[in-house]
Amino acid sequence: METTTKTKKEGRYIETVGRRKTSSARVRVTPGAKLNVIVNEKDYKEYFPTEEMQGIITDAFNKAKPLEKYSVTALVKGGGIHSQAEAVRHGIARALSTTDEELKTRLKRLGYLKRDPRMKERRKFGLKKARKAPQWSKR
Repeated sequence: METTTKTKKEGRYIETVGRRKTSSARVRVTPGAKLNVIVNEKDYKEYFPTEEMQGIITDAFNKAKPLEKYSVTALVKGGGIHSQAEAVRHGIARALSTTDEELKTRLKRLGYLKRDPRMKERRKFGLKKARKAPQWSKR
């Protein structure tokens, strides 16, 4: 697991990497006064327009119910917007799991600590798509 804990002037933060499909998110979690999530230097509600994706981001906090409030900064690259949201959730869950062992078991049970490995299958030669073959005629 790629997790680093560093010290900065403002305080301690936890930096983790979350991934989903071809998206990868570098997530930095810092103890703060209230829940504050910034993705690619924008507020997460501005970056992720739908409530479903906003819910994915805050899922790790809502389900784990940590004792402290955190400020989250994420840099996301690659993939689509939905897989980016899940990559950020994966990074947040990894960061929270390092703070408390009870949170780790709760997040693991919910499946937030598992990297979803499903990706688009590559196209093979002689085929039209990954598995679709050209029409076959006996005569």
